[in-house]
Amino acid sequence: MDPLTSAAAAGLQANMDSFDMLANNMANASTSGFKADREFYSSYLAPEADDLMNPTVGVSPVVQKQWTDFAQGTLQTTGNATDLALSGQGFFVVNGPNGPLYTRGGSFQFNSQGVLTTAEGYPVRLDNGQTLQAQGTGPIQVGSDGTVSQDGIPLGKLQVTNFADPTLLTRKAGTYFENPDPQTNPLRAATADVQQGKAETSNAAPAETAARMISLMRHFEMLQHAIKLGSDMNRAAVEEVAKV
Repeated sequence: MDPLTSAAAAGLQANMDSFDMLANNMANASTSGFKADREFYSSYLAPEADDLMNPTVGVSPVVQKQWTDFAQGTLQTTGNATDLALSGQGFFVVNGPNGPLYTRGGSFQFNSQGVLTTAEGYPVRLDNGQTLQAQGTGPIQVGSDGTVSQDGIPLGKLQVTNFADPTLLTRKAGTYFENPDPQTNPLRAATADVQQGKAETSNAAPAETAARMISLMRHFEMLQHAIKLGSDMNRAAVEEVAKV
């Protein structure tokens, strides 16, 4: 493959990866607690570049990795007693299918057994590792430190944790993250305040995401045109050689 076509093809792949990521951000623009993914571009040198006598081979763009933007979204008042949001850095902890999961999405609810859960049914954890169990039928009261009570009866304190480097967390479905390294212990979220009756909006800005998607589509079309030009040039060269 000639250098022009190779570079254009690499650009197409990078654009497709970015487009998939942006599409997911757009789909979750209204998901409470969602954190947008962004891309980090790098470049690779084609194997032919080992031949230093070939100066025509350059570098091609690739999406080296995606990273999650953990910037806080806007806190909106819902008035629902089981809607909780975090002001500051930190995560709620819930019991996932394969262990603890960490989330900023605090749209919780009580299930039929009186356990506070996420919309997916994952129980919300307390500081002692237990789950939050209702003791009555009245609304719960949640303090800024995560202390929960109901009808004057203390139910426990929500487990709110943080990590020295949250970017090392692995994204699971939706707003959930998991810790892939068992040697990395979560820390107490010292600066996070729990806000009851509020929900944190997604930090994926729809207008910005749409603008970037349009820009990617235009770039994609340009790269497709470049590949067509490369193919036409190669065909013309072959035809000229055939005439000779």
